[in-house]
Amino acid sequence: MSAHDATTPTRAVPTSTTALASQNARPTPTIAEEVWGILRTCYDPEIPVDIVELGLVYDVRVKEREDGSTGVEVDMTLTAPACSMSEIIRLDVEHKVNGLERVSDVTVNIVFEPPWTPEKMTEAAKLQLGMF
Repeated sequence: MSAHDATTPTRAVPTSTTALASQNARPTPTIAEEVWGILRTCYDPEIPVDIVELGLVYDVRVKEREDGSTGVEVDMTLTAPACSMSEIIRLDVEHKVNGLERVSDVTVNIVFEPPWTPEKMTEAAKLQLGMF
């Protein structure tokens, strides 16, 4: 064995497709990441921007229980307290989050403190809505 061989780090080469797949696999997202991702598919039917980009989602809490079940609680608001779509949006969020494989149950809280303002929107949402 030469001196070069002794100091050169070696890298194990995977010998099976399983080993290759595990080296290229992305880490499993957390339940919270999955919830935030699914919330990006929820829309106020009157606005063509998802509720996360609109700044309507204030908090997502994941509760892993001793019995192995996982509860999720979402605090969100609406663009206006008298929003006629409030129940439709709430049910959409509840249905989609409950549909995640690792979620046992979900509670969606509609809150109005702090009140929503357009400043809570992302720059992308403002651009999409022509607010510049």
